[in-house]
Amino acid sequence: WHGTHVAGTIAAVNNNGEGGAGVAPGAKVMPVRVLGCGGGYFSDIADGILWASGHAVGSAAAPSQAARVINMSLGGRGSCPTTLQAAINTARASGTVVVVAAGNANQDASLHTPANCAGVITVGATGRTGARAYYSNYGSKIDVSAPGGDQSTGSANGVLSTLNAGYSAPGFDNYEYYQGTSMAAPHVAGVAALMLSRRPDLGPDDVEVLLKSTARALPTACSLGCGK
Repeated sequence: WHGTHVAGTIAAVNNNGEGGAGVAPGAKVMPVRVLGCGGGYFSDIADGILWASGHAVGSAAAPSQAARVINMSLGGRGSCPTTLQAAINTARASGTVVVVAAGNANQDASLHTPANCAGVITVGATGRTGARAYYSNYGSKIDVSAPGGDQSTGSANGVLSTLNAGYSAPGFDNYEYYQGTSMAAPHVAGVAALMLSRRPDLGPDDVEVLLKSTARALPTACSLGCGK
């Protein structure tokens, strides 16, 4: 239920007396599954990016409405594959903002993809104090950092969001604390959605510039690189 947790951080509805509110509670979520329980292929991720940004893929017709923001709370070690970069380029040319998790290996984000792809907004994670979380990837590829949680000091110091109690099939809805750059990226994707709700004319570069120029500094210096 990783995707359920991420989606709740972005767009859980508010004013219903239940759980918590997402960053952009009025946003609509287009769920696109590109990975299975055992992982998946970058070609599937690329197809998902193309389809979500408004393009037909194989026998799948283009969606009636393209996503303005794509959140990818996923990744792995390696360089950015050509197929994946091409899909990101096409999405950006279509006006779609692409937000990605930096990775949780406590390594330079340049070693992980899609964090190291061009044209994406790469998000590192902070803990409860606002400092870089111990697991968060770092470096010059990080554009901004956002709350990702740090459960080394207690499970409740993670990020609380929507989940499901089922194991092999859907069970009852519930809420759990998770940690990771997967939890940080949807905070930024939600902010991007809010920005576009007010200024739909903004392009991907405009959104990135505004995010960086308005982000506050971390409370403690991040010499490894935690974004601007």
